[in-house]
Amino acid sequence: MKAYTADHAHSGIHTKLPKLDTWPNQFPAYVITTRFPEYTSVCPKTGLPDYGAITIQYMPRKACLELKALKLYLLAYRNLGIFYENAVNRMLRDIVAAIHPEWCVVRGEFTPRGGLSTTVLARWPRLAPRRERNSR
Repeated sequence: MKAYTADHAHSGIHTKLPKLDTWPNQFPAYVITTRFPEYTSVCPKTGLPDYGAITIQYMPRKACLELKALKLYLLAYRNLGIFYENAVNRMLRDIVAAIHPEWCVVRGEFTPRGGLSTTVLARWPRLAPRRERNSR
């Protein structure tokens, strides 16, 4: 089997997807949670489908995600070759760019493959990476 390449790793990260539309928020300090239990995409190396559930949770500032546009955006991943770790991080990046929330978390829970199930969680603002203990 061929090794994973940089092309595999970058696949889908910059592909044009449907626009995330928004609408003006009217209230402060509340949380919106949206779950998409029918997520699918394609492994960029094998071409096999990936399945999972995506949960998006955020506290809006001035704008909220319009749900039909969000659904079309998420459905666009169906034929996209992208690793699910990258998909979750891309979703976070695109949502933050669209609505500039107080905070946002995107969680992908993916169905088992080869006996392993994977959950990917990305949050904004991002946590600062831990420094290596021996680096000074």
